[in-house]
Amino acid sequence: MPDEISADYMGASQAIPPMADEPNYMDSDSPQTEPSQVENCTEDRIPKVGMKFCTEEEAYQFYNAYARDKGFSIRRSSSHNVKNSTTIKNRTFCCSREGVRRPDKREESSGYSRPETRCMCQARMKISLTDGLYCIYEFEPEHNHILASSSQVHHLRSQRKITEAQLASVENAKAVGISNKATFDLMAKEAGGVENLGFTREDMKNKLYSKRSLQTNYGDTGGVLEYLEKKTSEDGKFFYSIQVDEDDLITNIFWTDSKMVADYELFGDVVCFDTTYRKLNDGRPFGLLVGVNNHKKTTIFGAALLYDETAESFVWLFNTFLTAMSGKKPKTILTDEDAAMAKAIKIVLPETHHRICVWHMNQNACKHLAGVVEDYKKFNKDFQNCIYDQEEEEEFINTWNNLLDKYKLQNNEWLQRLFDKREKWALAYGRNTFSADMVSTQRSESMNNELKGYISVKYDILTFFEHFERLVADKRNEEVKCDFKATQSTPKLKSELRILRHAARIYTPTIFKVFQEQVMQTLNCDLFYCGESNAEKEYKVKVYGRRNEHVVKFSALEVEVKCSCKKYEFVGILCCHALKILDINNIKKIPEHYILNRWTIDAKVIHIKSNSETHEDPKTKLSKRRQELCRMYIHLANRAAESDETYLMAVNNAQKLAEDVEKSLKIRPDSDVGTSSHPEGLHPEGTEEGEQTIKPKGLKVKEKEIHGSARPIGGFEKATRQKKKTKKDPMVSGSAKEANTQRKKKGKNDPKDCGPIVEVDNVTYGQPHYTDLGHLGTSTYQNQIQMAGYYPGYYPHGNAFVPPPFSSFFGTPNHGQDTQGNVTQSFNPNPYNVFANFK
Repeated sequence: MPDEISADYMGASQAIPPMADEPNYMDSDSPQTEPSQVENCTEDRIPKVGMKFCTEEEAYQFYNAYARDKGFSIRRSSSHNVKNSTTIKNRTFCCSREGVRRPDKREESSGYSRPETRCMCQARMKISLTDGLYCIYEFEPEHNHILASSSQVHHLRSQRKITEAQLASVENAKAVGISNKATFDLMAKEAGGVENLGFTREDMKNKLYSKRSLQTNYGDTGGVLEYLEKKTSEDGKFFYSIQVDEDDLITNIFWTDSKMVADYELFGDVVCFDTTYRKLNDGRPFGLLVGVNNHKKTTIFGAALLYDETAESFVWLFNTFLTAMSGKKPKTILTDEDAAMAKAIKIVLPETHHRICVWHMNQNACKHLAGVVEDYKKFNKDFQNCIYDQEEEEEFINTWNNLLDKYKLQNNEWLQRLFDKREKWALAYGRNTFSADMVSTQRSESMNNELKGYISVKYDILTFFEHFERLVADKRNEEVKCDFKATQSTPKLKSELRILRHAARIYTPTIFKVFQEQVMQTLNCDLFYCGESNAEKEYKVKVYGRRNEHVVKFSALEVEVKCSCKKYEFVGILCCHALKILDINNIKKIPEHYILNRWTIDAKVIHIKSNSETHEDPKTKLSKRRQELCRMYIHLANRAAESDETYLMAVNNAQKLAEDVEKSLKIRPDSDVGTSSHPEGLHPEGTEEGEQTIKPKGLKVKEKEIHGSARPIGGFEKATRQKKKTKKDPMVSGSAKEANTQRKKKGKNDPKDCGPIVEVDNVTYGQPHYTDLGHLGTSTYQNQIQMAGYYPGYYPHGNAFVPPPFSSFFGTPNHGQDTQGNVTQSFNPNPYNVFANFK
């Protein structure tokens, strides 16, 4: 080599001389490559001494293409650089089976040895830099091993590479929930087979894993903030806010976009809030603020990822929510019976009518009263009558007292606490407040159930955000379908009535169906005229077959009708009693002041017109322009790809258009989008917009909680299971005395009576402790065997642990003896938790 070249040895083949007895795998009797594989290598694709390349990479690609045709893999071997420079002077490209593998110390400890792939193959191509070009000065085509066939080439390492375009397609598929296998199969189908794809399924999996690892190293905090910043740049009215603790660690996150804000402006009179869903293994509560749109479909107003369910967290959340919604407060909010949530609502939303979810209340009633009341089904029927059928407060109180007297529950503490909160659940107190016909948080919970179809516990927080976005997109697509159906079709009328034709034109199909049922119900109403007072007629209306009689007042002067059932005030649709009075007074259309805009087909159109003259945010304009251009050019790309001629035409014109756009932007440096300060929501709680914001150090880590995989069981289901077990199992249905008698026949600690024995090899000693199954029994001798933590309820029997008799699960004391002869006793106060662990 010339003196000006410094050597940087990278290979191993020159260090190990060829072995004299090494077999030649290319003898005439040895199998070689398939004829079709050799024929694929045309003359101009075979390396020749003297060939020149502009770059080292170009030479590598040429030799790699030749290797694919022949059926082997290559790698970069030794190289030398120009003195005092990083420019490569010469390079050796060799067969991947060149040399021998260095010893791997890991194989000594693992006991596993990788198969040998090196066989000192001498096939290579060498290039050298001459006059600014890389020239081939040595080429060795012969191999000493079997070459891969055409059906095996795609497994060679140098022939496997995932391009950026392919990686983008894979990530897009993963973002919409398509599995890796389905994505790989689809891409292989499009490429004409796996051999044409250029990579294997393992390559794709490893690439995704490595990219996700890089994002993980960047950190949950950086990834989430980057995601939120990206959404802010795409949506000018995207709002998010974070709360940090004294260590500048993120505790709570809230976010909403422009569509959610617009939906809240229209349909935010009633909000449901629930935190049933728990994110990942850390158990962070995920809160959804939802409502109903004009199709009675669930619409999302905002989402929050909280650190805990304390009153302080809820106060921060509700305050942030009001900030995002320009201070507009809902008329009604529905939640479960959470004390911290109720406290926060009382602080932040004192004027909002807070209602408790009736479904949760019924579950709690069953849990507390199923074992107290003899005939719970009959009691539940009377209990529902108290909730739904009483129109006045006095009627409700009388019915409630009769219920307590009938079932002798005057001293029941749970019912007393429930009665103290009667304004939050009894419809006698809530009928005057609009609730969009909702009495429970089932909408929030159904959204949480749907979320499980999009989210996995394996996802990190950034992936959680991305897949939640999929749920939102699917919900909005359903809404678009409902809008299409409402505007492009007309519901079928059950009767050719003028009021129904009028309702069909203004109401959405879902609301029209409810209204039509009320109209048809008027045919089944009995009417009694009570007289007139102050130009106001009074009637009594009773639906045939129903017990309640309703008072309806009608003013012909103002065309006002008021019914004691308060359906219009509660739902926003006239009831059958009021419609009956309008009909007999010859009013055949719905009065304008009784048409609630939120239920109409044009609810969103009217809102858009009312805001058409307001100033549009520059970022919103940019986002809309980008979406419109994407739609146009995707359509153009689909059409242009149908033929070679149209494809080339589109490519040429796209290049010219790109140049013109760049020239135009250089002439006009002032963009329509102004520079913005901090995106909305970046200010942590307690900092003003003008103050210096605090940069979060990270996401506050919450201690992982251990949760069982079984679904939550309601009180009614628990009670039903208990009754079935009581009927079937004599050990339960019989008295404790009978059970003990049967046990004594075999002996107190007979393992046959107690079930399988768990052998204990190594016994460790420690202090008595608690588990989630209640207080474990502790022995009277000095040290407590800690294996009870792994086998809850088991007690020591020699060198083994024995489960207690079946009767002890239901509270019967479990007596036994320790090694010193002392009597031990354990008691399980929560039998249902024990059964939850036995399948």
